[in-house]
Amino acid sequence: MENITVAIVEDNNEIREAMRTLINGSNGYTCLNAYPSATEAMDELPKLKLDVVLMDINMPGISGIEAVAILKTKMPATHFMMVTVFDDDENIFNALKAGATGYILKRTSPAQLLDLILEMHQGGSPMSPEIARRVVVSLQNKKNETIEILTDREKQILDLLAKGFLYKEIAVTLEVGYETVKKHIQNIYQKLQVQNKVEALNKAFPK
Repeated sequence: MENITVAIVEDNNEIREAMRTLINGSNGYTCLNAYPSATEAMDELPKLKLDVVLMDINMPGISGIEAVAILKTKMPATHFMMVTVFDDDENIFNALKAGATGYILKRTSPAQLLDLILEMHQGGSPMSPEIARRVVVSLQNKKNETIEILTDREKQILDLLAKGFLYKEIAVTLEVGYETVKKHIQNIYQKLQVQNKVEALNKAFPK
């Protein structure tokens, strides 16, 4: 397994150090630095060769969402995952529209956090099950007819994603290969005329 480089932006000292310890103590992951605020991280993060940034939302000074919107333009190859206590629609969609690739809650278990970092690094857009359910409810409320152009298998995969399944778990559940799942998701994006989940959400839930 290749080494995944990570940085953490979190104002809670205990949580920040626990995540740093978890990442540095796990094979295949390295935490290059951890910051107590987005304000302190803004100048330093673009100088690091990072695969993933774990970003809190509510911090003193610049919020995590504001920071991602700025940093994503300077670090287009880096994936940003929001790690937060907020599960409301406004924060979820604002974060994803700002450029976040994933959105998970702080109560996510350590083992799952590592899996989600890996999944995002491999091209996924992980969300906590609670967050994915909110996305599905919003989609149902919008009655977005573009979903009807998808095949039954593609709808099935979207439903499993919405239930919080990881790509590898979808592959096992549907008894198909991991790459097959990724291919179906690429087809979904193509049919919706978007490049990734962030753009799909922007199209499905315009402000």
